[in-house]
Amino acid sequence: MDTDEDTIDLRSDTVTTPSDEMREAARDAEVGDDVYRDDPTVNELERRAAEAVGTEAALYVPSGTMANQIAVHVHTEPGQELLLERESHIYRWELAGAAKLSGVQTRTIDAGERCVPTADAVAEGLVNEDLHRPGTGLLALENTHNYRGGIAVPVAETAAAAEVARDADVPVHLDGARVFNAAVALGVDASEIVEPVDSVTFCLSKGLGAPVGSILAGDEAFVGAARRVRKLFGGGMRQAGMIAAPGLLALENVDRLAEDHANAERLAAGLGAIDGIDAPAPDTNIVVAHTEAAGIRAADLVESCKATGVGCVEFDEYATRFTTHLDVDRGDVDDAVERIGDAVAALST
Repeated sequence: MDTDEDTIDLRSDTVTTPSDEMREAARDAEVGDDVYRDDPTVNELERRAAEAVGTEAALYVPSGTMANQIAVHVHTEPGQELLLERESHIYRWELAGAAKLSGVQTRTIDAGERCVPTADAVAEGLVNEDLHRPGTGLLALENTHNYRGGIAVPVAETAAAAEVARDADVPVHLDGARVFNAAVALGVDASEIVEPVDSVTFCLSKGLGAPVGSILAGDEAFVGAARRVRKLFGGGMRQAGMIAAPGLLALENVDRLAEDHANAERLAAGLGAIDGIDAPAPDTNIVVAHTEAAGIRAADLVESCKATGVGCVEFDEYATRFTTHLDVDRGDVDDAVERIGDAVAALST
């Protein structure tokens, strides 16, 4: 999508541009060869990232998908089974990476609108290895849940699902790409969300405003193994301090996520007032607009919105995602609602 100064880009919170402060930090960063563990800026980012989610250690990686796939590879053995929610990012959006990269079979649990499987569902889903069946090697959870509209999953629900798996000696990975959004929405520290699991991914470039990069965190042994797999997957970086320095500043943007949530609530209310759109109030910064009642397909709405200068993405046949972020203020939200109304009107004539 081509953008210009008049475009209000709500496709994702990954579209933010780095601040002047981030650009200066990148320029002035102290660097070294990170494969040799010689980059002081990366080392500091990893230390602070682990501290932010309450783990022993952390690893800086280029993307959230790589972080998730490294976790799958470390926790499992080829021929095992990965148990996960059927609308999870790892299952839906990561190109069957578990099968391609780790030789792992996936099996899904339908958690419905809860977004996290119940303890009973996890217990039913776990498989013991025998002559005919693979054993469950990993349970993967997600918070916030992207496809379900950025739902912040309560700590107790994550803990209940994780406890069953860990009692069966099955490790648990949390895709926490937007875990700080969840923490802000729930009014808890991110470490409370992460405590029940064995590893967690979170993105510096979603909501927090960094230009690139994600974190994979866990205990020292896990991160040590993950570092080797990062190299295997082509993620070993050299003078990466230049991209890690903006990541350090991104960690300071956690508290302002509440502004994105407030803007998303305002956006949902505005969209819900447009005839033909159902936009439930969001937990965090993702608004999903449903247009089946109006007979407007998401693909058509995306194109019509693009023509009015609003960026959004197709989520399902009649579901369109709008995501607020630090480059969007309250005035932009109001302007976007007006433009989206024009887009809907154009499709309804």
